[in-house]
Amino acid sequence: MRFLRKSLTGLFLISLALGMLAYAGIMVRDAVQARLDETPRSRPASERVFAVNVVPVQIGNVIPEMSAFGEVQSRRTLELRAAAGGALLALDPLFVEGGRVSAGQLLARVDPANAQSALDRAESDVLDAVAEQREADRAIILARDELSAAEEQVALREQALQRQKDLKARNVGTSAAVEIAELAVSAAKQSVLTQRRAIAIAEGRIEQAVTRLRRSEIARDEAMRRLADTEVRAEFSGTLSDVAVVAGRLVSANERLAQLVDPDSLEVAFRVSTQQYARLLDDAGQLKVAPVSVSLDVFGTNISTTGQLSREGAAVGEGQTGRLLFATLEAPRGFKPGDFVTVSLKEPELQRVARLPATALNAQSEVLEIGEDNRLNALQVTLLRRQGDDVLVRARGLDGKEIVAERTPLLGAGIRVKPIRADGSEAPAAPELVELTDERRQKIRAFVEANTRMPADAKTRILGQLDQPKVPAAVVERIEARMGG
Repeated sequence: MRFLRKSLTGLFLISLALGMLAYAGIMVRDAVQARLDETPRSRPASERVFAVNVVPVQIGNVIPEMSAFGEVQSRRTLELRAAAGGALLALDPLFVEGGRVSAGQLLARVDPANAQSALDRAESDVLDAVAEQREADRAIILARDELSAAEEQVALREQALQRQKDLKARNVGTSAAVEIAELAVSAAKQSVLTQRRAIAIAEGRIEQAVTRLRRSEIARDEAMRRLADTEVRAEFSGTLSDVAVVAGRLVSANERLAQLVDPDSLEVAFRVSTQQYARLLDDAGQLKVAPVSVSLDVFGTNISTTGQLSREGAAVGEGQTGRLLFATLEAPRGFKPGDFVTVSLKEPELQRVARLPATALNAQSEVLEIGEDNRLNALQVTLLRRQGDDVLVRARGLDGKEIVAERTPLLGAGIRVKPIRADGSEAPAAPELVELTDERRQKIRAFVEANTRMPADAKTRILGQLDQPKVPAAVVERIEARMGG
């Protein structure tokens, strides 16, 4: 009996364990099935609001400025070269790098000994030619006097011949006497021819003397020029640069000694694009005489001056683009040739344009304006000019609106933003509204109407808000806090 009782007890325990395991399995199955059949719950997605900097748009008239980079150069630059070779005997104390010299100042002298000797010989040749000319003049005077005497002899011989012929006609004279008289006349005429030949020779001698004197004067002038070439003088007032000689050095002809630069006659050469160049032309296609502003940034200290657009380059140049322009500087104080400067030119005035940050404009010439409920709207504009970090645009209905100052890839039309103005203030957020039950609304209205200390205008404003379907939550909280519940 004991064995049977223990067997039945074990069988009961086994059955109870199996039943509990089955029940547990059923519960797990039902729980999994209920989990699978359950509708997933998700939180409502909230709209993301971006904070953006905004700028107000103001339409007006703007004078654009064209900016370019240029190089300052002197309008008068002269290379000082030695016209004659030799030793440099003396140099002016100012013949140094940066020396300021005046026009006509003697800067250097090459050894003039050879040139001076050549000049002395040329002057001696001139004196000889002058003496030869004076002798030729005296010789022709004597030759002319001798010719006059010979002509008188011819006249006397002809008179004697005529007398002999008259005597022979009266049978007084003889034929021999007539022949002798004729021979005398012939000899006198021969003497006249000889004197005429002497005069011709004297005239030729005079011409040769004149030619010789002219040649000797030319040689003297050439010798004087060679002597003058031994001196190096400043052609104009300026500053010396690239000085490469010292006193006592041997220099050759045409060797460069230094460079003379006029620091008071400066101009700036700068290059602009063809589009910018077209805006600087007048109706006749000529370059306008426009004012320019030139500035040099020296570690934060700007050296600036004004000038005037003067001319343009004749050709574009190989491998270059745009146009090369030149502007003269009116007061180039502090500027030196070779300075890299910034040039600004004023363009004709533009009517009804807006100046905006360049970051507010995208590649499609669109800006984002702040619309209703602080949502962005894309607005198409026309880009007119770029002015450094700003742009000049024109569009309809742009005046008085607020534009996003800095666009990002996250911003676009329809996105809600929180505007931040330039003064740091944010745009006022829309008040939170709540819906009230009729009982709650009537309770609040009764409290407001029964309040005798509330101003009449404030009471009217609050009652008007209570008549709306939604009431600002801050107003409801404030009134219920005063009601004490």
